[in-house]
Amino acid sequence: MTRLSVNLNKVALLRNSRALGIPSVVRAGVIVLDAGAGGLTVHPRPDQRHIRPHDVFELAELVRSRPQIEYNIEGNPFENLLDYARKLRPQQCTLVPDDPAQFTSDHGWDLVRDAPRLKPIIAEVKDLGVRVSLFMDAEPQHMALAAAVGADCVELYTEPYAKAHGTAGQSKLIAQFAAAAAAARAAGLLVNAGHDLNRANLAPLLAALKPVAEVSIGHALVADALETGLAATVRDYLAAIRHGNAEAA
Repeated sequence: MTRLSVNLNKVALLRNSRALGIPSVVRAGVIVLDAGAGGLTVHPRPDQRHIRPHDVFELAELVRSRPQIEYNIEGNPFENLLDYARKLRPQQCTLVPDDPAQFTSDHGWDLVRDAPRLKPIIAEVKDLGVRVSLFMDAEPQHMALAAAVGADCVELYTEPYAKAHGTAGQSKLIAQFAAAAAAARAAGLLVNAGHDLNRANLAPLLAALKPVAEVSIGHALVADALETGLAATVRDYLAAIRHGNAEAA
């Protein structure tokens, strides 16, 4: 079955807005793993806007206590990603071509341009025993280039599909992503997917791309948790209020 790797960046973003240490990123990791997620993903940016270095190391300890869980550290290999790969040797590193100033990742690698710089980095990460995934646009003709540069898998950048979901352009985008996934598998690559996937658009994509090794989902999952878990949390607080009022009576 496709592995769900939960991206914890938005949990860290909320935590960083106050100096209270809540919500706990590690506690969030424990909760999602106990609920059945098969992996954790972090994207530690140089500006530490969300995931911070101590989070990366603390989550690595959590994963080490659960050998069946995969840890995916993603980021720009020309910024800070290699430091984490060398020290922690996670199961997977996803190489993403984002600028430190970018709001979020919004495109895949241009391997015609970037292959010479990437090839030695990919070789080094693989020598550490770490699987290498390249963040790629869904362009079938580029999948063989990802294999040639030494990648083990590709993560298809799914925002274009997510934007087209529910519109007249959905079937065209699904066909394009299916062709890219088929080209990747033909080149010997595993296929991952991520970016703006949610409960509504996930199943149709997986049905078209099968098999998909991993989906990385963060923003939508955390947003959904505010809805599906918020009512239960309010009930817990009301119970605490009732308990406190009873003790005061």
